[in-house]
Amino acid sequence: MNKIRVISLLSVFFLGAFGAISCNESQKTSGKEASYDAKVDEKSEGTQKTVLFFGDSMTAGYGVDQDEAFPALVQEKIDSLGMDYKVINGGLSGETSASGLSRIDWFLEEKPDIFILELGGNDGLRGIKLSATKENLQSIIDKVREEYPATKIILAGMQIPPNMGEKYTTDFKEIFPNLAEENDVVLIPFLLENVGGNPALNQPDGIHPTAEGHKVVAETVWKYLQPVLR
Repeated sequence: MNKIRVISLLSVFFLGAFGAISCNESQKTSGKEASYDAKVDEKSEGTQKTVLFFGDSMTAGYGVDQDEAFPALVQEKIDSLGMDYKVINGGLSGETSASGLSRIDWFLEEKPDIFILELGGNDGLRGIKLSATKENLQSIIDKVREEYPATKIILAGMQIPPNMGEKYTTDFKEIFPNLAEENDVVLIPFLLENVGGNPALNQPDGIHPTAEGHKVVAETVWKYLQPVLR
């Protein structure tokens, strides 16, 4: 089976308690972030294509084994169908749209054939100006297209609780479908569909999916990714 290359864990704070959990995650992920270079190998030569998941702790699989995170489960689905795709897990703890934009150039060296963008959740919970979040996500999309016009892009939508007020929450949710329409990219309406807010599928922090929760997320992602793979 193809190996998924992992950068680190990252945190999307879906249901609150940002400050304490942010600190906790940094402590837990620092060792894995430092060891990433030793785990990366060169991209396989030949016809194998690359699927790059570029996101935060939801992508990185915070709190679960790496083979339980949804990108790894997607790789299993790909392998079971005999498709020649390699999945790269490009998750980083605490990632925002701005920090993602600052490191996207390095990841584009992987020459992704399919690029799944899963960022913005941390922006929303920090109350970052919505226009800045949208601009950063747009810039990431632009960079991918400028470098690799043929790369297929999928945008993962996110939602936040109404802590910042109803208007902010509603307008944040609309960033993703608006970007998808403006850029003609595939939209996953809500990455955590049937998982967010369900205690049975989330870890004790009430934020990050359990291994069972990641299975549900993988099914959600697969519904939109499979047609693109084919």
